[in-house]
Amino acid sequence: MRVLSVKNYEELSKAAARYMGAQLTLKPDSVIGLATGSTPVGMYKELIRMNQSGEIDFSEVISVNLDEYKGLAGDHPQSYRYFMNDNLFKHVNIFADNTYLPDGQIEDDQQACQDYDDVIDCVGPIDMQLLGIGHNGHIGFNEPADAFTTGTQCITLDERTRQANARFFAGDMSQVPAKAYTMGIGSIMKAKKILLVVTGADKAEILDKALNGPVTPSVPASILQLHPDVMVIADEAALGI
Repeated sequence: MRVLSVKNYEELSKAAARYMGAQLTLKPDSVIGLATGSTPVGMYKELIRMNQSGEIDFSEVISVNLDEYKGLAGDHPQSYRYFMNDNLFKHVNIFADNTYLPDGQIEDDQQACQDYDDVIDCVGPIDMQLLGIGHNGHIGFNEPADAFTTGTQCITLDERTRQANARFFAGDMSQVPAKAYTMGIGSIMKAKKILLVVTGADKAEILDKALNGPVTPSVPASILQLHPDVMVIADEAALGI
């Protein structure tokens, strides 16, 4: 595991974009795992700039996202499909048919999870998986539990996770979905490379537990200690510097 310390969020975004950009340059037909949330937005803006300036090309890229809220259609403003379209896909030359997320409108949990596992198996292996980390150590929506997840799961979201995401729903907790479909930790760990991006002093305690504490499903991100190729890019605040 390598840790790159950067001064602030702007530097983090540029460094993370350069790291993924190098992957696309070396392997133009890369399968990249993508994440949502506020942390990767700056990185996506920089990837857009790099694409539009001709530095990187998405035309052969396939993407698989970590998760999607159960019950939200792809055109819902708070769905992760909408987020990805708005923050990356519609601004770069990636083919829409090569972008995959779990289908939040499938009511049958088992079917939805199996369908997404089939997608991952079909397009994979994932060359580089982008991750953030939740305040409770979750990666994707894999919440603290008694055991690490394997394949795609339907997760009942932790209350702290829902509270953190309420800002995207005008602060109205009643509008935040209670469940989500998420790529399992087993699938994440099969990625050839993992890029973890972390920003802010509020993530310092959990990042330290994930990187330096015991490997335990009560801190899902701690499993990354066992992966052979992890790059952590974090700002000084997140590293407690």
